[in-house]
Amino acid sequence: MTEAPLKFTSTPSAEDQARANLYGILARLYFAPPDAQLLAALTSALDDAVMGDSPLGEAWRALVEACRGAFPVMLENEHTALFVGTGKAAVTPYLSNYVLRHQSDTPLAALRETLRGLGIARREGIGEYEDHVAGLMETMRYLIAVQHRSLEVQKDFFERFVYDGAVSFCVALSGSEQASFYKRVARLTRIFLDIEKNAFSML
Repeated sequence: MTEAPLKFTSTPSAEDQARANLYGILARLYFAPPDAQLLAALTSALDDAVMGDSPLGEAWRALVEACRGAFPVMLENEHTALFVGTGKAAVTPYLSNYVLRHQSDTPLAALRETLRGLGIARREGIGEYEDHVAGLMETMRYLIAVQHRSLEVQKDFFERFVYDGAVSFCVALSGSEQASFYKRVARLTRIFLDIEKNAFSML
């Protein structure tokens, strides 16, 4: 089933804000396990009407349903097992690890240089590298909702640093035996990113 592409406009719109909101939700879920307050908020964070009867809407409703029956302590255990682990995480959240590269390539250095050019710096006290999936999702939210960057800038960042690594990350996460709740998150992420990819290709 082919997802209808989101329409982009040159100025912030309700649809742009919905995109930014979803990037922000994904960033938060990958950064840390949801607590009781976030689980409650997720059930009404986005109106179903925004997504409609579509693969994206179905994935969103599946996540909402998982939130309704989730226990924060179990999600904390799952998040730790998946992304932190003891010695080695089951699924690395650092997207540079999923990108094929030559010995001379330095994707993390290129990302840092691009972020500096965009006026985005890592906050003090944050230990994760800039290519953490949560950080890249948050950067997309920031480009859309805060800086109101052009679609060309958004597309360049998305295609250079987000899409390929995030798709491979979602595949790894969906295939992990330790993932349950986060399989729903991975499915939502993958569908959303494919919609973004298709929409950007029309520019």
